[in-house]
Amino acid sequence: MGKTEHNQSFVFGVSVSDYNFIGREDEIRQLRMNFEEGINTILISPRRWGKTSLVKRVCQEVDKERVITVFIDIFKCKTEYEFYNALIEAVLKQTASKAELWMENARDFIARLTPKISVSPEPNSEFALSLGISPKTHTPEEILQLVETIAERKGKRIVVCIDEFQQIAEYPEKGTEALLRSYIQFIPNVVFIFAGSKQHIMAEMFTSAKRPFYQSSQMLLLSEINMTEYHKFANSLMAAKNLHISEENFSYLYNMVDGQTWYVQHILNRLYEYGGEFDNTIIDNIVTELVNEQEVAFYNYYSSLTYNQALLLSAIAREKAVDAILSHDFIVKHNLPASSSVSLALKALLNREYIYNHNGRYIVYDRFFAIWLRRL
Repeated sequence: MGKTEHNQSFVFGVSVSDYNFIGREDEIRQLRMNFEEGINTILISPRRWGKTSLVKRVCQEVDKERVITVFIDIFKCKTEYEFYNALIEAVLKQTASKAELWMENARDFIARLTPKISVSPEPNSEFALSLGISPKTHTPEEILQLVETIAERKGKRIVVCIDEFQQIAEYPEKGTEALLRSYIQFIPNVVFIFAGSKQHIMAEMFTSAKRPFYQSSQMLLLSEINMTEYHKFANSLMAAKNLHISEENFSYLYNMVDGQTWYVQHILNRLYEYGGEFDNTIIDNIVTELVNEQEVAFYNYYSSLTYNQALLLSAIAREKAVDAILSHDFIVKHNLPASSSVSLALKALLNREYIYNHNGRYIVYDRFFAIWLRRL
């Protein structure tokens, strides 16, 4: 099968908006209300489910006269002070429209600081700010007070959306969670959205009575986009090339990857490029092609596993979803080792994000990887 021109429909791998955004009206309404009413929210979903797109969509819709939104992804922040630098840089940048004002705000709001601005030579590039905050220059408390100070002076509520929030649980410094929790409960003009993709870590952070963030925020769990709604959306974009996918064929595609947004979009994108009449055989061919394109990566993933981890991962892939993973029946059916060894392998696979627990059932995280594993 030969590819045609690159298209901008059925975008995947990046956050989307406008005509590429699909549904989620209930979640949009809930988040917008939380933004405007000052309710902190925990947003949990696996990666590739459209979490970032949802947050950014709500940020576009809030009343700009009353609310300033700040978005920060802390996935690459590996220490407490890397987080503080990223947070303050994002707040300063997204609450000021010009580089000069940003610099003025930085000097005004943060004492003992000499901020540096750099501008990329590329046209229309955003400027970057280096603050150099460290334990030697600022305490965590005075750093965290910045957002409230800016909100008070601007007379607006600031909504800080922190993506991949579970990263703070892995920082080498102790007490980051407790410090943040003690701070956010006393800043009335700032609202937080704590978004995360490592479900087991996020759940532990916010539902364990032993953790500082216990019952601190409203929890919102993203589920799959409704299949009927998704089918209607797919055909609305297909119509640009006079294409159409039947309800039967879309259901086959959707269920093959459990309705997970990134994979549905990926398959639809390739179908859109090829054009022509769609049937389940064409969909199978497309999926085989997409899986084959990643075979080297999948082989490397598989090779990095221990024997017991590989056995368990393959067993989960064959079952597609497993609830009683330590049951005698499951272990015997797939010739797995003793339950204690399965338990250790399960923990390792969860920590490495090869699998995750969704609605009480264990599933291989990467749907294309699961298809590849079922071939073995």
